[in-house]
Amino acid sequence: MLRLYDFLPSGNCYKIRLLLTQLGIRFEKIEVNILKGESRTTEFLAKNPNGRIPVLELESGQFLAESNAIIFYLSEGTKFLPQDRLLRAQVLQWLFFEQYSHEPFIATSRFWISYLGKAEEYKEALEQKRAPGYAALAVMENHLQQHSFFVGEQYSIADIGLFAYTHVAHEGNFDLTKFSAIQAWIKRVESQPLHISIDS
Repeated sequence: MLRLYDFLPSGNCYKIRLLLTQLGIRFEKIEVNILKGESRTTEFLAKNPNGRIPVLELESGQFLAESNAIIFYLSEGTKFLPQDRLLRAQVLQWLFFEQYSHEPFIATSRFWISYLGKAEEYKEALEQKRAPGYAALAVMENHLQQHSFFVGEQYSIADIGLFAYTHVAHEGNFDLTKFSAIQAWIKRVESQPLHISIDS
């Protein structure tokens, strides 16, 4: 059985739980509390030298890190990853966008505010993250005004990757009320078969 080294509040871990559930793949969830330094132990670093969650332990005993690499691996040969060469590249395009232009601003703000409770301490840094965070949301909004999903008009891991932190952006004090296309897309994602919430 697959083992997922997981931290429940993490959107990066949620991506994998959501995809595994929608694929109908059974897995064992092993909680790693990053707030207590559990991803920095010698035992965990042997699984991922970068000291970050999530990590997926395969049936072979090998370990795979980085959330978007994991969902790409799991989605191979399924409806969640297109077979067309260009569409596959577009999936990767959005996953790279998520990690470089979205997650560092929206997810980090959420973590500092809602999980560390340090909004005041990080006030200046949070302010610096607002403009690029909203810029990422604007890119998504513009795309979704013309498309139901991010790639090929079909729900894919591109949507899963972006949904994870976008639907909880308010926990990082990002206001989604001005982004009507994103809000409609969130509802479409939540209506997909076997959808689970981030706290599941």
